[in-house]
Amino acid sequence: MSENKNGEALKEEGLRLFDEGLYEEAAERFGQAQELFAAAGDEGEAAEVLNNLGVVYRVLDKWDQAQEALEEARAAFARLGDRDREAQALGNLGELLANQGDWMRAQEVLQQAAEIFAELGDTEKRARTLLVLGTQMWKAGDRRGGLATYEMGLMLVEKPTAQQKAIRALLKLRNRLLGGRGS
Repeated sequence: MSENKNGEALKEEGLRLFDEGLYEEAAERFGQAQELFAAAGDEGEAAEVLNNLGVVYRVLDKWDQAQEALEEARAAFARLGDRDREAQALGNLGELLANQGDWMRAQEVLQQAAEIFAELGDTEKRARTLLVLGTQMWKAGDRRGGLATYEMGLMLVEKPTAQQKAIRALLKLRNRLLGGRGS
């Protein structure tokens, strides 16, 4: 039990360090926490900090380590039947793949994440995932599909930013001018 308590403290410290931009230190804490959770047999928490570690590695441009951590976390969440965190790991993996220029695989992974969030009824996470997916589709050259996917995500955002509200207004105006036909 003390391993879980110590692991939780290290995870929280890792999150704080990440928020402060101290990525190497955050990675160290997440690695330590992952070892403690694994030793305690808490596969869910071990996978959670592994997912966090994957995000840190992505920020540090440690692509191979990031991909390995995120794929391992996703597999653990799938084994545990934790669809929400599986989708979160897929979303993180999709962003990593996009950063690496693997557009097609990034789109597949992000689409899987969006579908899981839809199954779970998590509109906000689905919206954020669709925004990322739409952006990646656009960058890969699928302008029409990317815009449609981005627009779908944008319309699902529950608390849009000022910029998102402005884009929504422009899209609604476009749709009115086009007689509801879309892009």
